[in-house]
Amino acid sequence: MGAGWQWRGNELECALMMRVVSVRSKMGVSATKPKRATNLTLSTDVLAEAKSLDINISQVCDEFLRDLVRREKARRWKRENAEFIAEYNRTVDVEGLPLAEWRTF
Repeated sequence: MGAGWQWRGNELECALMMRVVSVRSKMGVSATKPKRATNLTLSTDVLAEAKSLDINISQVCDEFLRDLVRREKARRWKRENAEFIAEYNRTVDVEGLPLAEWRTF
């Protein structure tokens, strides 16, 4: 998987991304979304530095994991649909774009 995290048993090690963004505005997270406490194993040095910078660890990990899930779903969708996409592209190469004669641009 991506750099910065890996599965180890039931724990997720996450190298914190050292950027602070508004999770509510960028990721659509609201206070009404259910949350669950979980155990997380982090490197002590980066955890201490993040705390000293007043970085919300839960918020950053939640944002990172949301983005990772989104990217993994997209990657899997592309893999699962690669044959169809290739065939569609071959059809367009041979026949042109559908409805192309009615395009105004």
